[in-house]
Amino acid sequence: MNTDVEFHIRQNYPWNKLPANVKQGLGNSQREYEKHVLLYSIRNQLRFRNNLVRHVRKDERRYYEELLKYSREHLMLYPYHLSDIMVKGLRVTPFSYYIGIMEDIMNSEKSYDSLPNFTAADCLRLLGIGRNQYIDLMNQCRSSKKFFRRKSARDLLPSKPVDISVEPWWVAQTGYITEDDIRICSSAEKKAIDKMIDSGPQLAGTIEFNVVLSLYNRGFIYLDVPISDDSCISVPPLEGFVMNRVQGDYFETLLYKIFVSIDEQTNVAELANVLEIDQDLVKNAVSMYCRLGFAVKKGQVFNSEQLHASWKNAPSVNRLKSTMDPQKMLLSWEQGSPVMEGGSSATDTDTTSLEDQGDTGSVSSLSIPAAPTKRIAFLFDSTLTAFLMMGNLSPNLKSHAVTMFEVGKLSDETLDSFLAELEKVESTAEGEAQRYFDHALTLKNTILFLRYNKELTQDQGPDIPNIGFPLDMLRCESLLGLDQATCSRVLNKNYKLLVSMAPLSNEIRPISSCTPQHIGPAIPEVSSIWFKLYVYHVTGQGPPSLLLSKGSRLRKLPHIFQAYDRLLITSWGHDPGVVPTSNVLTMLNDALTHSAVLIQGHGMHGHGETVHIPFPFDEEDLKGEFSYSNMCVHKALQKLKEHVDLEHQCGYITMLNSNNRHRRRTSDSVEYRGETHLGGGLDTNGSTESFELVTEENGEGKGKTDALSSEDEWVPLELCFGMPLFSSELNRRVCRKIASHKLCSNESLQELLHSSRKLSLKVLSFVHSFQDGGQPAEPDSGVSNPLSQPPAESGVPLPSLNLLFKDGQLKEWNGRAPPPLDISSLQKDQPS
Repeated sequence: MNTDVEFHIRQNYPWNKLPANVKQGLGNSQREYEKHVLLYSIRNQLRFRNNLVRHVRKDERRYYEELLKYSREHLMLYPYHLSDIMVKGLRVTPFSYYIGIMEDIMNSEKSYDSLPNFTAADCLRLLGIGRNQYIDLMNQCRSSKKFFRRKSARDLLPSKPVDISVEPWWVAQTGYITEDDIRICSSAEKKAIDKMIDSGPQLAGTIEFNVVLSLYNRGFIYLDVPISDDSCISVPPLEGFVMNRVQGDYFETLLYKIFVSIDEQTNVAELANVLEIDQDLVKNAVSMYCRLGFAVKKGQVFNSEQLHASWKNAPSVNRLKSTMDPQKMLLSWEQGSPVMEGGSSATDTDTTSLEDQGDTGSVSSLSIPAAPTKRIAFLFDSTLTAFLMMGNLSPNLKSHAVTMFEVGKLSDETLDSFLAELEKVESTAEGEAQRYFDHALTLKNTILFLRYNKELTQDQGPDIPNIGFPLDMLRCESLLGLDQATCSRVLNKNYKLLVSMAPLSNEIRPISSCTPQHIGPAIPEVSSIWFKLYVYHVTGQGPPSLLLSKGSRLRKLPHIFQAYDRLLITSWGHDPGVVPTSNVLTMLNDALTHSAVLIQGHGMHGHGETVHIPFPFDEEDLKGEFSYSNMCVHKALQKLKEHVDLEHQCGYITMLNSNNRHRRRTSDSVEYRGETHLGGGLDTNGSTESFELVTEENGEGKGKTDALSSEDEWVPLELCFGMPLFSSELNRRVCRKIASHKLCSNESLQELLHSSRKLSLKVLSFVHSFQDGGQPAEPDSGVSNPLSQPPAESGVPLPSLNLLFKDGQLKEWNGRAPPPLDISSLQKDQPS
């Protein structure tokens, strides 16, 4: 549906008030507009009254029946915001709605994964049917078909809801109750129903707990989760979340947007203003989080004097917060981390105590400021969450990893629990698992360094204690789900500084931000293949590199690569992988059919050798002669400093030595992972040798290496901005440099702002200068256009020319072999 049409429907514009261009887009047909109004209203589960649909569809009941049918067919969440209509009018409870959905997918023999994430979570909450239970039900359903007495899917599904978690501040309202229903109620249940009918909706906590559950399970009442303009919520590590698939409907999209934007200090009204979304929609989303148990309402949500005695021992994970005296829940900071002083009941989980810490962290009697200043945001990508999930690193780490992926955020309030889980990770593992363990341990050190670090902040004055900044962790992909203006408002509201992990995956587009300042890639181009070529161009040094535009085809491997045993291949929008030169041609031509590809020489005798050099450079680093352990004085790096600000940014430069046959390395015996397929292979940063080479060891071996190293053998391979997580030693050195160079000071951040803008302009100018004269792109060419552009790299132009970097120069490559006199000197070493 056209976005202009959607906007006018949302604003309740009747046909006669539509602008001429919108009418023209609808073929000047009022009937067509009315069809769009009905479809939009049903898709967005709009209430009949006070919306445009009431002028289009006169029968209110029929409209709601169509809405329910559409929602059920598309496996959407139950429309809780329309409960008064659905339960009282149509007598469709959440339980009967989800039973219908389960019956449909079982009869269609669809997999459990066909359920969208939030719908699956609500089914698990109400029906008690998760993945294993669904598989078991499907097996029973299939086996019954073999016998004469066949059981239908409906016969196998539960007849009543499982006992759900109910909070005392939820509101109980009467549903559709007949006289026959009243007859089967107990006296306590009748009394509760009479009270609701006579006095209106009642707080669940004022009614006997078992009566609430009994009436709810029979569908006689429904529960509203009230959210007001000034409500604040916290999001603990997710429990009970089901990772299936994303549906993409309006409400699910909204839930994910709010997940990554919300924080404990921002109330619903402020959040709606920042996101520029209708307040009622935000309230519906926040209400859904609380209903599913994914969020906790903060503050004194219920007066303990009103609480019915039966709720004291009710099995509710989050109930402790509403009944406990805040003064008994103060934190002790003497042990180095918050510890609960008040007693906790046996029913409390780790999540509960964590939420309580988040709540009481703002109590004014604590030494921490009541309203914390802006925070530091650590930006990561989905690769990190995958490592934390796959490694089986510690018992409860997975719930945090799921939260990082699905919510897109770990707030400072939950980091104590996260760090406690990272503490349990062992330091050694076997094979591929070692990589996951290393990332987890380095992440822990990074969080400890950035969070509440006094070295990173300046004194605010005698009255304000310098305790450093709180730290939130944000997933780049989740932020990219927000439009650019909204993302900027969210970041500016909450954060003083953004720090990216390094390297960020090529499959995502990095966050661009002038304010707050960003220690990381300034613009997406700085994290793309273009920036590699820019570094080679300004330094005049780099490995032989050929960037081929999409649709190119190679008949044979270019001469400059024929001396190499290993090539580094990067297909556009994917991470690089090292592959053997033999049989590489077929792989390259296959990749070129769907993307541009960068081919680089890596190693002439096996893998090339890489060394990672952290920056900013210390004064000591720039003294002395070039050696294996003192690469900062390399002439290419000195030239690079003139074009790229390495003083107010942090990160690392990877140096490559392709001609490494004389050097014996322990990692030669290790099979290089991911070398058999293009794009999905492992970056050189993840190889075993990266961990060894970055370590500075004193000894005889190092001296021999120094003697064998010459400056001309080493060339820059890539430059990455941010904090590396793949190597503990490299990470430690970068952290030390951030503190010693005061990169987080206001003066340094101001310089960073200016230098990032200058670098952005230089790189954009460089990219434009090597494009095809700004001619309009043809549909099948390798030039960027809205249709051919991969979503991960949107905004980064694809190359329209084939570019070759050789002998210190970057120029267009026409595909012809050079004449014999100009053959690269590398060919002299090629075996005959």
